[in-house]
Amino acid sequence: MTTLGLTPRDVARELARRYSTMTHDELDVLESILVPLKYQKGEIILKEGDVCRSIYWVVKGLVRQFYFKNGKELTEYMATENTICMCIESLFKEQPTHLQMMALEPTIIYALPKAALEREAIKNVNIQMLYRKILEESLIFSQIHADMLRFESAQDRYAKLVKRSPQLVLRAPLVYIASYLQMTPETLSRVRTSALLEDKG
Repeated sequence: MTTLGLTPRDVARELARRYSTMTHDELDVLESILVPLKYQKGEIILKEGDVCRSIYWVVKGLVRQFYFKNGKELTEYMATENTICMCIESLFKEQPTHLQMMALEPTIIYALPKAALEREAIKNVNIQMLYRKILEESLIFSQIHADMLRFESAQDRYAKLVKRSPQLVLRAPLVYIASYLQMTPETLSRVRTSALLEDKG
């Protein structure tokens, strides 16, 4: 499967570039375990009760992770191009997830199945390094986001998101951005207006 002119080999090279140096043979191994997946806008990638068995690399599109609490949908995470996403607790405990993953745009993903990744990581130190670096990045990102919600003002939260993920701010519906930043849509609207005025000033 070739998407956007990208082959599985291209995806393997990009993952190696970001996470671990690899030889030609190691790239062959990584390429062999990549699974291409394609979703339409609004399609569920992983539903509540499923077991997450892969790490997902977003090649194109926008993915939202969310859950239900007291009848409300709450956004846990959103991923755009060249970003990893997974339900990490479900992945490692091999238990049903409380989260759901949905494509907010037509989306192309390459899955790295955990079982295949671990099987190859035992035999290959560079694939082991790639696996570890992906998990480290995910955990650090989760900690940064949790600290941001705990300690920072609505204005600072929004400013950080704009700096870190400008495409996300441009493309995701405001209601989901507000939920992700744990503020009401009204507060987000005020914060955005204030930020725009500051930029013009």
